[in-house]
Amino acid sequence: MTILIASTFDPDGWTRHMRAAMPDRRVIATTRRGEFEGAPDDLETVRYVLAWKPRIDLLERLPRLEVLFSLGAGVDHLMALPRLPGVPVVRIVDPDLTARMTEYVVWQVLHHHRQAFAYRRQQAARQWRDLRQPAARHVTVGIMGLGVLGLSAADLLARLGFRVIGWSRSAKSVPDVETFAGEAELERFLGQTEILVALLPLTPETQRILDRKLIAALRKDGPLGGPVLINAGRGGSQVEADIDAALRDGTLKGASLDVFEQEPLAPESPLWNAPNLVLTPHVAAVSDAAALSIGIAEQIRAFERGEPLRNVVDPKRGY
Repeated sequence: MTILIASTFDPDGWTRHMRAAMPDRRVIATTRRGEFEGAPDDLETVRYVLAWKPRIDLLERLPRLEVLFSLGAGVDHLMALPRLPGVPVVRIVDPDLTARMTEYVVWQVLHHHRQAFAYRRQQAARQWRDLRQPAARHVTVGIMGLGVLGLSAADLLARLGFRVIGWSRSAKSVPDVETFAGEAELERFLGQTEILVALLPLTPETQRILDRKLIAALRKDGPLGGPVLINAGRGGSQVEADIDAALRDGTLKGASLDVFEQEPLAPESPLWNAPNLVLTPHVAAVSDAAALSIGIAEQIRAFERGEPLRNVVDPKRGY
């Protein structure tokens, strides 16, 4: 039985850690270009693929494939394939990945809440002046996407004292968090939100949802002096021209973007010099091969014992 690493990032690292986690299995890998340079016979024994943006022609050469694991929190890179193999697709849900995303979200919320941009400007101007600082309990953070990542971020932000509310496509009940669901309740959710955190999966319903209309619906009269947008979910859920315009005309007081419509972000993008924008290169929750290989190995062993796979993607919903 063979495991194939079909990834355009760090295939060597994943291969090394999967071999350590499953020393009784053969582990092979593509190149960083996604090409397989081994003998065709090597692919005939592949039962599991660990994938990030794999080539469809490679997946179609695996007659014994049983499970496709996504090497990241998102699975849209697989759902977008024109002919996805008819096997279970498993998304990564791991404490290490969740902790990293929660760190990022809390870091960005506090960056805007504690007025980091204003103090940085004062530092550059050599000004010593304290700014009025609202307490966390007076600021409402709205989280779009109440999956594992969203719930973890909501819990920690609530413990820091923020009022946390949440929105999802379907109704969810979350302790100590007021929740909203569906299109009918989106505007009411946005109208209370001062810091919007987007952790949405990319589906047809969430494609380009973070647009000018949504931004304009955020609360404008809160103690921060204007709304803030943080997107660490998927770049396809945002309209970057609208976000750039909203930052420049003051509709948004600030923003943090870790994901983009096209990555890497083009050098000519106006976002590079947009005011009050934190821009990071898709690093909010980087998949750690050492940590995640252990969990994937446990899933494979459980599957072979006849136990059901966890975190299988619903092909109709795309997550």
